[in-house]
Amino acid sequence: MSDQSLIRLLKIVMSVGICLILLGIYLHNFNATIEAMGVTGIIISAVCVALGMVMSLPTKMYLTFLLVRREEIQKEQHHSLD
Repeated sequence: MSDQSLIRLLKIVMSVGICLILLGIYLHNFNATIEAMGVTGIIISAVCVALGMVMSLPTKMYLTFLLVRREEIQKEQHHSLD
């Protein structure tokens, strides 16, 4: 898998994670059905937020690591040309 396709996949996973976080917030704050469910509804919205956090946070860290590494490689190539 090339870096471009890996980065695209990680961005998709991060976007899905952010969407799950927003869904959990929406369910917890604005959905009457979840409110009527009581504790089960709270658990459902909390699971959405937790899964979103799990999907988005490590992905951001890995993408940052990839971008920093790419920048270092470009700097080394630039300095070797001088």
